[in-house]
Parts: sequence; C-alpha cells; structure tokens
Amino acid sequence: MTGASVLVARAPARAAGLLERLRASGHDAVAAPVIERAPAGDPAALNEAVRRLAAGSYAWTAVTSVNAVTALRDAAGRAAVDLARCPTRWAAVGPATRRALEASSLRADLLPADGDPTAAGLVAAFPRPATAEPGTDGDRVLLPLGDLAAATLPDGLAARGWRPDVVTAYRTVRRDLPADVAGRLRAGGFDLVVVASGSAAREVARQGGTATPVVAIGRPSADAARDAGLAVAAVATRPTDDGLAAAVSTALGAAPSGQQHDQHDQPSRPSSKEHP
Repeated sequence: MTGASVLVARAPARAAGLLERLRASGHDAVAAPVIERAPAGDPAALNEAVRRLAAGSYAWTAVTSVNAVTALRDAAGRAAVDLARCPTRWAAVGPATRRALEASSLRADLLPADGDPTAAGLVAAFPRPATAEPGTDGDRVLLPLGDLAAATLPDGLAARGWRPDVVTAYRTVRRDLPADVAGRLRAGGFDLVVVASGSAAREVARQGGTATPVVAIGRPSADAARDAGLAVAAVATRPTDDGLAAAVSTALGAAPSGQQHDQHDQPSRPSSKEHP
C-alpha cells in the first residue's frame, strides 16, 4: 500500500527525518505533537544531585532519554559543574541517549544489548556493584528521570544490589493537537499514527479516539497503546527514523485484519521504557 496518510505524533523538528523518509515513499505524512517536555517544577533537587555527582557520590549515572541529558546539562550550568570532569560512569538506554551524551563530551560506558533499548534492557546490562574507587560510593546510581517514569529502572537496579537515587529531571505535559489535525484524526483521515512514547499513545487515544491503528517506536510504547485501546499495527525493531519508516511499511503492507502486527512477534509485557 502506497500513498497512505500518516500522522507522526511528534514535534515537526523532532520528526523531520521520519517525515522525509515517509514522503520519499509517497506517503502524506504530517507531524504534530501531543506531549512536550517541561522543566521540573523545582530544579533544586536536580541542581543538588549534580553537585553530588561532581563530588564523586555516584559510581554510575544512567540516562534513559535525550531530555534527561539536556536537563542534566542545564543543571550543571546552574551549579557551575563540568559534567565531563565528574567521577562517574555513564549508562545510556539506547543510541539516541548515547549520541546526546557524546554531544556533551561524555562517553557512554554501558548500553543494553542490541534489540532491547529499554529500561529493562539497561537493568540487564548493569554489572553488580564493585568495590568503590577512592572518593566514590561504589553502589550508588543517579537516575535523572521524567516525572512519569516507570519504576522499572530503579527497582531493577535495587534488585541487583545498587542504591538508586531518583531525581525528577523534567516533566511531561499534554499538548493539544491543532484543530484541523485533531478533526481529521477523529474522522478517520489518517491510515496510521506513529507514536514514540507511551504518554504520546495515551494522548492520541484521548484526543483522537482509538479507531486509527498505530506504529510504536518500541514494545513499551506498544504496550501503553494497547492499554489505551489502540490497535498496534507494527512495532519498530529499532528506535530510529529508519526503524520507524520500516515499521510503517510493514503496517501498510500487512493484510487488513483485527490482529496486531508486531515485528517482534513476542507476547506483550509491562512497559519498561522511561517515557510512559
């Protein structure tokens, strides 16, 4: 199927690469966000966490979104801290967060195994706590998370013997679709909606109803979409523009039915990615 209408539930700037790929394939692709990130209500906790980071209080810092890296960088600026000089190791949930760290002159020392860029995957990749280096707490991990983050990462790390310190780095807030896009969605004017987080999936269902199937960036987002009553047409095998474009092609090429088309072809499990 070609020439389909696809709504990417993301800000146009963030969706630019995917829009280019979809339009090159002949699709009518439109981008509009349903959520946006906002600073934490009180930045004091994050500012203090960054000071502790500089003082060597954390053996690891784990980031699960680009937004968390941005929030840390902003807090470091307010606290006059150079993140690159902090005596901590950095863990990233996937390629995008790794690139965000690298853009801030930070190296990701740990990533999940290929194919599982989720909080659960990051927990599985974490080593057991080792003897502390001089001046550090060898079992403490800083987790700068969004306000809607699931407990998968802190609970999982605690079960492995770590002492996680969760700090709210940013908030997720609702954003209304433009009236024309919302009306088109409710009227069945899109063949697919692409969602890149669980919170986006829930907002798509709330603002546009559940009649239009979705393509999800990963399994946690797909789980949240199903929980919201949306049909999942495909799940990207990788959380990238190429992965999402391939998932759209899979969804549009599948024979219509009442069943979901999951590229992973595995049973659903509870959401474990940081963006719920």
